Amino acid sequence: MNRASKSFSAYEFLYIVGIIAISFSSIFIKWSSAEPSVIGMYRLYLTILIMLPLAWKYKQELLFHTFRQLLLLFASGVMLALHFLLWMSSLNYTTVASSTIFLALEPVLVMLGSYLIFKTKANKIMLIGMGIAMVGTVIIGSSDLALSKEALYGDVLSILGTIAVAIHMLIGKQLRSTTSAFAYNFLVFAIAATTLAVYNLIQGYPFTGYSKNEWGIFLLLAIVPTLFGHYLFNWLLKYMNATAVSMSVLGEPVIASLLAWALLKEALTGWQLGAGMVILFGVWLFMRHGKE
Repeated sequence: MNRASKSFSAYEFLYIVGIIAISFSSIFIKWSSAEPSVIGMYRLYLTILIMLPLAWKYKQELLFHTFRQLLLLFASGVMLALHFLLWMSSLNYTTVASSTIFLALEPVLVMLGSYLIFKTKANKIMLIGMGIAMVGTVIIGSSDLALSKEALYGDVLSILGTIAVAIHMLIGKQLRSTTSAFAYNFLVFAIAATTLAVYNLIQGYPFTGYSKNEWGIFLLLAIVPTLFGHYLFNWLLKYMNATAVSMSVLGEPVIASLLAWALLKEALTGWQLGAGMVILFGVWLFMRHGKE
């Protein structure tokens, strides 16, 4: 019993590490002057480079797939690329607090998608929680519109980016049942990075000529929020309840907003704080009474 308790505590510790790690993502992106699609591309390519030494061990899973699996992997990678492009772009128009708070809607969208695709039922309290979260979203949107149309545009980009990552998660839920965390992440990261590379090529964005500071930011994004955040959460899915892992997104807006206040000197308005609490309460209610 003590051994199990210690083991669970270790997973809890890693869970907290993951939440803190992903919260740094918006800070690093704000520090960079590169295009969001370039940031996302190098963030993922550098992550793959770090993972490469272990690729030989998983060569069978990396090379052999059914046609259906390949289609799902491609769709998952494209949705992840779209998420990075939209959400990272939102940070150019709105604050970290407003942009990250919409990410808290991810578990709601994932469970809504599960209902539509897998026919997973939602009870009344879950629907009430979803309604409360949506009210908070409207409050932030209306308050940001009062500030500027740019801020509202950033909110819309963040919401669309959250929808994209929810679709990515739903596809991943199917693929992870037959694929290891390493193989899934490696392939999806590669597809997402290449999708962004094609986008950058079409847009004519430079692939080289970035300063050492920019390359340092790209590397920090690869190590901290990607490996110690997203990859860690996918690994924890094997040892922790999937619903509990997905609730990690609730901690990101809070920590990211505090980091932005401390490191970027971004002010937190009363509307953002109040509406943020409304969204978090709605999502918590939804997740608390949801079932696997």
